[in-house]
Amino acid sequence: MSYRVKEIFYSLQGEGYHSGRPAVFCRFAACNLWSGKEADRQKTICKFCDTNFAGIDGSEGGVYENAADLAEKIVQLWTGKNDKFAHPFVVCTGGEPLLQLDEKLIAALHKESFEIAVETNGTIVAPPGIDWICVSPKAGAELVQDCGHELKLVYPQPGAEPEEYIDLDFKYFFLQPLDSPDYKETARKTLEYVLAHPQWRLGLQLHKILGIK
Repeated sequence: MSYRVKEIFYSLQGEGYHSGRPAVFCRFAACNLWSGKEADRQKTICKFCDTNFAGIDGSEGGVYENAADLAEKIVQLWTGKNDKFAHPFVVCTGGEPLLQLDEKLIAALHKESFEIAVETNGTIVAPPGIDWICVSPKAGAELVQDCGHELKLVYPQPGAEPEEYIDLDFKYFFLQPLDSPDYKETARKTLEYVLAHPQWRLGLQLHKILGIK
């Protein structure tokens, strides 16, 4: 199987439980909830996506013919090779990474001692072997990956209220303010909700605060 990748880069994880942790990001092209084209945004389920995942024209993007080739490129971008205390970490994201992330790639990355995280919309069941599953549900999309390590809910989403998810089998629950022109008000409401429902944690987008990729 070949893999279509928008970009691969080294940065800090900006969201959720691993926020602040250095990682290689592998952003797969394509999503099952939006084409990535602005002309289609209002016709899609997820209208607030802030990620450019269309095409394969980003840094280190392209078609990787097999799992070994893609894993090799990810290894090249990990800077902690000579740091015995640094545990290699890759975040598979998108688009929707579970359209492409498979057991062959998981095995190839584990062979290189990488811990594998995935950020998914939860509409596809994750293959076995992923070390950290972060699910971000979208209103109007069927949630089939209803367990994992971390649930990250963008708030508010009419039709995807937090109380719908709190009994699911996740270890951590993050509520993240919707990035919009009304962000300050949305952040205030998100904070109020978290303070009133302490099983949730407030999730912020550290990479946007710092102005990094």
